Amino acid sequence: MVALELALPTNDSKNPSLRDSFYFCSSKMASLRPLFAFFLFTCLSSPSTSQNVTLSLYYETLCPYCADFIVNHLVKVFDGGLISIVDLRMIPWGNSFIQSDGAFVCQHGPNECFLNAIEACAITTYPDVERHFSFIQCIERLSLENRLNEWVNCFETAGFGKDPIDCYTSGYGNVLEQQFAAETARLNPPHRFVPWVVVNNQPLQEDFENFVSYVCNAYQGTQVPGACKSFPRESNSLRKEIPTSLVCSADRTGNFISSSPAINRSPVINP
Repeated sequence: MVALELALPTNDSKNPSLRDSFYFCSSKMASLRPLFAFFLFTCLSSPSTSQNVTLSLYYETLCPYCADFIVNHLVKVFDGGLISIVDLRMIPWGNSFIQSDGAFVCQHGPNECFLNAIEACAITTYPDVERHFSFIQCIERLSLENRLNEWVNCFETAGFGKDPIDCYTSGYGNVLEQQFAAETARLNPPHRFVPWVVVNNQPLQEDFENFVSYVCNAYQGTQVPGACKSFPRESNSLRKEIPTSLVCSADRTGNFISSSPAINRSPVINP
C-alpha cells in the first residue's frame, strides 16, 4: 500500500479559489471512500477462476462421432461439479475448409455448414455455457437419432429466442465461422480428426473420451470437485488409445460428401 501525502494549501486570501477547490476535491474523495472500499473488498474476496482448466472441443455438427461424444461423453462435464473448474469452449468448424472464392466446404455437405454457423451463433448470443450446450446437445442428439429435421425444436428445449437466427441471417454466423476456421488452423499440432479435444493446450489425441481424467490432473486449485475425487493422479503415458475409425478424419482425400441429411431451414429463411 502506497501512502499519498497531500500538502494542505495555506489560508491565502490572495488565492481563495485554490483553497476552496482543494476542500471541494477532498470532500468528493471522502464521499468516494465507501465505494472504493467496496470495490477493493469485491476484488479481494471474489473467487479467482485463473486456475480453471480450459477444455476445448473442435468439432463439426454432422460428424456422428462428434455427436456421440457431445451427447454421451462431454455432457459429463456437468456432473459432480466438474464444470466449476472448467472453462468449456466449443468450436464448430472441424474439417471444413474455405475455398479460394471464400465459399465454405464442409465434410458432410452444405447442411453441416449451415448448422455449424447456427451453433456458432448460439454460442455467441447465449454465452452461458450451460445454455448453449443444451442447444448443441439437442441438435446432436437429433442427428444421432436421424431426426435432424426437427432441429428447430431445440430452440424451445434450450429456452432460446430468435437471436441465433438473427445472427445467422445477418451474415454474422459466417464471420464467426471464419474466426473458428482460423483458430482451428492454428492448432499445434494440427488436428488429425474430429472430435479433437484439447485440455490446457494439450491435445488428447485418440484418448479424448477420457477427458475428465485429464481435466482433474490438470487442475492445480484447492476446490477439487467431487467428479475428480475418484481420479488418481496418473501419467499421460498410461492413456489408452482408441481406434481411429471412431472419428471423422481430416484427410480430404475421398473424405468429403456432397449430400447431407435433409433439414428444415424455413425458420431461418422466413424468420
